Amino acid sequence: MTFTRARLVWLVILLVALASLWVYFRRGQAVEVVEVTQGPMVQSVVTTGRVASVARTDVASQSIARIEAILVREGDVVAAQQVLVRLRDDEAAANLAQAEATVVEARARIRQLATVQQPVSAQLLEQARAAEAQAARELARARDLFAQGFVSQSRLDDAQRAALASASAVVAARAQAEGNGAQGVEAALAQSRLAQAMAAQTAAANRLDQFNLRAPRAGTVISRVADPGDTAQPGRAIVTLVSGDETRIQASVDEKNLNYIKLGQAARATADAFVDRPFSATLTYIAPAVDAQRGTVDLKLRVDKAVDFLRPDMTVSVEIITAQEPQAVKLPSDAVRRDATGATYALVNRDGRATRVNLTTGLRGTGTTQIVKGLAPGDRVIAPTTVVEEGARVRERTVRAAPGAATPPAAGLAQ
Repeated sequence: MTFTRARLVWLVILLVALASLWVYFRRGQAVEVVEVTQGPMVQSVVTTGRVASVARTDVASQSIARIEAILVREGDVVAAQQVLVRLRDDEAAANLAQAEATVVEARARIRQLATVQQPVSAQLLEQARAAEAQAARELARARDLFAQGFVSQSRLDDAQRAALASASAVVAARAQAEGNGAQGVEAALAQSRLAQAMAAQTAAANRLDQFNLRAPRAGTVISRVADPGDTAQPGRAIVTLVSGDETRIQASVDEKNLNYIKLGQAARATADAFVDRPFSATLTYIAPAVDAQRGTVDLKLRVDKAVDFLRPDMTVSVEIITAQEPQAVKLPSDAVRRDATGATYALVNRDGRATRVNLTTGLRGTGTTQIVKGLAPGDRVIAPTTVVEEGARVRERTVRAAPGAATPPAAGLAQ
């Protein structure tokens, strides 16, 4: 009788153990799941960039010279043609004074021609003509007297020589008068010398003005890298300006994203210095070529004029909105699996078993993928945090919150 009771006890223990094992294996493998949700979804490309003004100008000297004065500081707003830097200009000022004196001399030469040489030449021509007429009369008289035998041949020869000399003097006086006239060669030479002198004066004035470094346009001083007493070097910036009413962001994206971006797309940006003040921008430029060394494509985005807190070269984070869907079926991207062929699928908890569901995906957001076909809102997808085989029994241990959603309540045990 005792032996029978012992066997019965062991039999009960065995049955309890078997029942426990059956219940344990019935429960399945504990897994983490995430619930498929539906709502607005944005596909975007995220990158970083820097704030850049439309016009950035380095103000530099064209020659070696000592800096006498720098008239602006960082942050100053300057007008177009305002003098920013003064360089030592002693030699250039002396050259200008010399050029101005040459202009004065050339103008005086023109006045001399008009008031002295032209009247004198005209009088000399008149005197030569009068002398020619007198010599002609003396020659006629000498010929008459020679014919009557009152004068010798030598007297007649003297009269002929005097007449020829007077005629030659008229030709010379006429040439001199024409040369000194308003349309003569001397006037032309004088005008040419004046033009040369004025050109030299302009060149000297421009040379002198180069020692006053001016702002090419209105703008704001963002950099000053020298002090009075320093030596300016050709092409080396002393002051840097930014100008223009438009503010831009210069950025770049990986070439693999080139298919998603298009001109005119909206973007959301945040400056690292003002993380609580996001602002909008618009994609206005996509580089026509890919940077071969970096494998990136350069972009430019225009910032709204109302955004007034940005500064040149400031670092910003940019999210370019490439597509939007107001009612997208969404799943965390890490819950989307791929098989050996590259096909996408998910393991879904269906009646306590890990069931494979083939997926057709759409938009890809930050940590989220749109499911075009295969899943519906409310489906519970097994997260890849636990290795589980297709068809295995599972039980939900935790339910992970979808990106941007509140944590849903934990599910009960699978039956």
